[in-house]
Amino acid sequence: MSVPQSRKAGSPRLAFFEDMHPPAADFRADVLTGLAKPQKAIPPKYYYDEEGSRLFDRITEQPEYYLTRTELALLKETGPMLAELAGPGAVVLEPGAGSSVKIRTLLDALDRPAAYVGMDISGEHVKAACGALAADYPDLTIGAVCHDFTQAIELDALPLPEGLEAGRRVVFFPGSTIGNFELIDALGVLKTLRGWLRPGDALLVGADLRKDADTLEAAYDDAADITAAFNFNLIERINAELNGNIDLSGLRYAAHWNPYRSRVEMYLEATRDQHFTVGGESFVLREHETIHMENSHKFTVATFQDLALKAGLMPRRSWVAKDQPFSMHWLEPANKA
Repeated sequence: MSVPQSRKAGSPRLAFFEDMHPPAADFRADVLTGLAKPQKAIPPKYYYDEEGSRLFDRITEQPEYYLTRTELALLKETGPMLAELAGPGAVVLEPGAGSSVKIRTLLDALDRPAAYVGMDISGEHVKAACGALAADYPDLTIGAVCHDFTQAIELDALPLPEGLEAGRRVVFFPGSTIGNFELIDALGVLKTLRGWLRPGDALLVGADLRKDADTLEAAYDDAADITAAFNFNLIERINAELNGNIDLSGLRYAAHWNPYRSRVEMYLEATRDQHFTVGGESFVLREHETIHMENSHKFTVATFQDLALKAGLMPRRSWVAKDQPFSMHWLEPANKA
């Protein structure tokens, strides 16, 4: 853990950078395990190297991808209510922060927030994003943490300046990231984030809602093929970092709405047979066989709140966007029996 450097007068308050990159051995083991399954799959958390993070930012700008603009509008609309709920001097933590676009809207709405901590699996990306944020919010103490938020972290060990621990902790988990997990894993993530909360703290989370199949499939398979490039980038990363030779020209990207499981499913489908190696292991991919890349579950307000309750989180407020069904939820730790 790096020690915060003293701040020069007028300089941004970027307090620290925690280097917690997932070990390369984890990447190799997770990819090999996924490719050996009957339904080949790659953990989507590995999308977010520097190029993957850049491509995801481009996805959010596509006209078909309604989630970012819808959630930003909802944050602006609910700003006064969020400020009242959070109170003055809040310490905001954002797991999976990425480029930290939405946090600016939340910080602008809150009453004199004391600190912001951005966390992301892509260390360089979150460090750059938090550096830019620090330049625009010179009175806000800001931290950048390279961390896989599905793994344990000792928040009280983070080197926040003395006195900030007293502020209400608001964990900000936007963008319907919770929908990318299998439901049993989503429950585990909510339990992990619940563990970050003390009495009086809160989790503000975005959850996308069910809507028509055409809208959903277009959002995850845009006309400019940026989402396809995002998926192919992960294969390129595997080839580069794990000595793989997967032939990208023999794959095509596809996204399908599965109404029975209430989720969009994203795949790379083989257009011909190919034999390839990754990390010294050999694999066969037959024509029309797929690699499962990611899911995006869609909820109703009731089904999401039921999941939150199972994680020990009490829904206090929820809001639904008018233009596209998308929800935000203010959750607080449920009293332990």
